[in-house]
Amino acid sequence: MRRIRYGITSSLAAAVLLLAGCGGGEATIQSASAPAVAQQDMAAEARPMPTASKAVQRDAKADQVGLVSKVEVTAQNRQVIYTGSMTVRVKQVGDAVEQAKQIVTAAGGYLSSEQSSSASKARETATLEFKIPPTGYNAALGRLGKELGTQVSMKQSTQDVTLQVADVESRLKSAERSLESLRTLLKRADTIGQVLDVEREIATRQADLESLQAQQKELATQVAMATLTLRLLGPVAEAAQPEEESDGFLAGLKSGWKALLSSLVVLLTLLGAVLPWLLVSLPLVALLVYLVRRDRARRAGQGRVPAAPPSRPADPDPGTA
Repeated sequence: MRRIRYGITSSLAAAVLLLAGCGGGEATIQSASAPAVAQQDMAAEARPMPTASKAVQRDAKADQVGLVSKVEVTAQNRQVIYTGSMTVRVKQVGDAVEQAKQIVTAAGGYLSSEQSSSASKARETATLEFKIPPTGYNAALGRLGKELGTQVSMKQSTQDVTLQVADVESRLKSAERSLESLRTLLKRADTIGQVLDVEREIATRQADLESLQAQQKELATQVAMATLTLRLLGPVAEAAQPEEESDGFLAGLKSGWKALLSSLVVLLTLLGAVLPWLLVSLPLVALLVYLVRRDRARRAGQGRVPAAPPSRPADPDPGTA
């Protein structure tokens, strides 16, 4: 009986201890799991979620791609004026002139001016000024230098007038808006004085507007057509050598010598113009001087009183002797 009771008691104690242990274990697990969960939450908050970060990165990249794709890259239209001059020695100037006109016409250009001198066939020269579109300018230059004869000299220059064109266009728009405002103000004018003042201002702005329009037209013409000056030389015609720019003592001496020669040329020219008048008037002046002197001498002779003859001693009386 004692053994049975002891066993029952032991079983009950073990059950109680088991229940207590289970409860305490749950409490222990709960108490231990709470800080762990808190630490895990804090760590999760501190550490970015990989899925969210990748999504954000994908969105950022998409936004960047969208921004880049929305940027439109446009080629800026530059406004450039092309000018050139070429000297070519040819066998026959007349034939070369006609051939040059054909080359330029094929390039879309035209002849704007022509000058020629035909002292002799060998010394004949011609100067042609062409207007050529920029698209055919280089091709025309190449053909003129190779097909006409022997190229002696070539000079090209370019001028970018993009900013100047933009400035003229901006000023033109401002002038047009100003004129519109003045015309509106003219309709509201009440007195004659106000009307005259507004009309005077409109006339001034209109003149400025026309000047800007002329500048815009001239720039557009120069940009639309390149200018080429072509000089054709006969077989023995002299080619003008370009002057070299220099400075310093020698340049000053050269300039002074040229100025002296120019002054001498002017003086000799004046002397040549006056000399015929001197040759004609000199005898007349000499005759006039002679007449004046003779008249003075005659007047001086008339004004003199004749002097008395010298007295001689009286002869002795013969009776007294």
